[in-house]
Amino acid sequence: MIPIEIGRDEAADAAARELADPNYHSDQGIVGAIFSWIVERIADLFQLAADVTPGGYLSLLVLLVVVVAAVVAIRLRIGPMGRSAAAPVQLFEGGPLTAAEHRRAADAFAGRGEWAEAVRSRLRAVVRGLEERDLLDARPGRTADEAAREAGAVLPQCADDLAAAARTFDDVWYGGRTATAEMDAQLRAVDAAVVRARPVGTSR
Repeated sequence: MIPIEIGRDEAADAAARELADPNYHSDQGIVGAIFSWIVERIADLFQLAADVTPGGYLSLLVLLVVVVAAVVAIRLRIGPMGRSAAAPVQLFEGGPLTAAEHRRAADAFAGRGEWAEAVRSRLRAVVRGLEERDLLDARPGRTADEAAREAGAVLPQCADDLAAAARTFDDVWYGGRTATAEMDAQLRAVDAAVVRARPVGTSR
């Protein structure tokens, strides 16, 4: 049984007794010798780290936990930013859906409070609707900014709203901003405005 608390000297003695077990040093040829050497080096490193760490093994354990927690926190924090620096997030992924299907998906996400997914699906509905009206070319790999810029050139009366929608998408999907119901409502309004809008001199 291992006690809940153990001092540095007691831990060192326990480690020495364990490593002195003949099972670690039996004649197993070159593989056994290598294994024994590795075990001894690990024990030496652990002892050295404990000796130079104030508080011994307990402080060493606490330090390791803090370091791991810090690495995890940094990873979670910079994950979205790392994606931004590496490459723009594509607006469309996977198989093609119609604008109506994207709207239904957005409504389902909103109903579950999954606002980031709802925002993405609403912007996808906007762009897919423009493609279905032949106002934009269907082009895989288009980003939100590209879609807003191209759609704004075709529907100048919606250009500002489209640019704002793209910024919201960017903020959420690779700016790390938390999506909200208000953002979903913003994208819903932009979608409705784009559906009503017509290019000058046409009925599309």
